[in-house]
Amino acid sequence: MKAVIQRVLSASVSVGGSVTGKIGRGFLVLLGVGSGDTEESCLKLAAKISKLRIFADENGKTNLSLKDVGGEVLAVSQFTLFADCSHGNRPSFFEAAEPETAKRLYGRFCLELSALGFEPQKGVFGADMKIDMTADGPFTVLLEI
Repeated sequence: MKAVIQRVLSASVSVGGSVTGKIGRGFLVLLGVGSGDTEESCLKLAAKISKLRIFADENGKTNLSLKDVGGEVLAVSQFTLFADCSHGNRPSFFEAAEPETAKRLYGRFCLELSALGFEPQKGVFGADMKIDMTADGPFTVLLEI
């Protein structure tokens, strides 16, 4: 499982011109589910994200977590995080999970974030989505579980 976490001042995701998820300060999480990922992967990744200390404290040090700043989460499924461009110029996605598995684990990841106190806003699995965001920093972290 891979996640790109972007610290944002605001972010939203739209499908067909309609907003499906919108947050203020927090994390835009682009989630890629790999072929070997399990529910345990979801639990570990959600826990790690919930404790990730990448917000500045009163001294400008990155010591504060999402909970500390009252942040929100926008979670968007993105299988392209498993793109393999090592052979030629067209990416292959053999390492990405099958769609039904990826959809189930994306849902499980979002449920775990909810259980941890962060009710995520979401994209629409498999849809052509448009994301608007105002990056904070920018500060971007790649996590792999």
